[in-house]
Amino acid sequence: MTTLQHTDAQRVSTSGNAVDARGLVRDFGDFRAVDGVDLTIRRGEVFGLLGPNGAGKTTIVQMLATLLPITDGEAEIFGVDVRRAPHKIRQLVGVTGQYASVDENLTAAENLWLFGRLLGFSSRHAKQTAAEMLGKFGLEDAARRQIKNFSGGMRRRLDLAASLIARPPLIFLDEPTTGLDPRTRGQMWDTIRELVSSGSTILLTTQYLDEADQLADRIAVIDHGRKVAEGTPDELKRSVGTSTLNLRLTSHDDLDTALRAVAEVAREEPVPTPESGGLSVPLPDANDAADILIRLREVGLSIASASVQQPTLDEVFLAITGRPTDAYDAIDAERAQSTQEASA
Repeated sequence: MTTLQHTDAQRVSTSGNAVDARGLVRDFGDFRAVDGVDLTIRRGEVFGLLGPNGAGKTTIVQMLATLLPITDGEAEIFGVDVRRAPHKIRQLVGVTGQYASVDENLTAAENLWLFGRLLGFSSRHAKQTAAEMLGKFGLEDAARRQIKNFSGGMRRRLDLAASLIARPPLIFLDEPTTGLDPRTRGQMWDTIRELVSSGSTILLTTQYLDEADQLADRIAVIDHGRKVAEGTPDELKRSVGTSTLNLRLTSHDDLDTALRAVAEVAREEPVPTPESGGLSVPLPDANDAADILIRLREVGLSIASASVQQPTLDEVFLAITGRPTDAYDAIDAERAQSTQEASA
């Protein structure tokens, strides 16, 4: 497998953070799309911006990538000031997730070869890299097909492949898996993990809770242009409530005895679940599960199954914003339209 190396212009010192942003603001006329956001992204991590469409995630990425001017606030990437040195910033970052400027009349292989040549690769290296990227995104059989004959899903995969050729040290993935089928989405997740393992830093924006949970080392929740929470996925889950110990007894007849025994050691009242022949116990501390299981054994009760369930990121989002993620569907189009009109 060919390993893409960073160019000399993209090489950075190993000290400091990948991103330091303080008080980022972006206004479109009277509409404030981003309102005082602070971000610190460490080198070598996947940092997730989680929020619905219209929350301000893409606008934050565009400011950091110099695609939109910063209305107020400060930002540095690998110690380079985003406002003062935009040309240097563009050598340090790559943005993917939006459509790349491919030529509709060229084949997939020709397009990727051209991207490599424009980045300074030798013809042989560009051809080798094009073949590698086509394989990574399952496009080998379409390598000689013109882009104008691609399906929507194939075009999306090629755009992602083209955007990743340069392999910059900091990569902005702006909702890269939106609209992809499960297989291609899984391939993209594997690609992100490969990029991080090879030394890249990733800023991932997503509206998919499972994607943030699977990939991000830390997550900032963005709501109506503001950062409303930040932490690791586990920290965010712990912040909104307790874990739950779910027990299923071997004998349904033991339920009353189990409830009394658990109540003796649990900090929270156990809840019977007769339909499953067991009970659920809120856990302020996940370590309390051991005390409960020991107590059940002491009274001679047999357990068919036991599991500890954390709050989900859906529950985190509901607790933080006051509405579940799917409640945004009705207002996303309105917010997006407002942003477009304000920027016009």
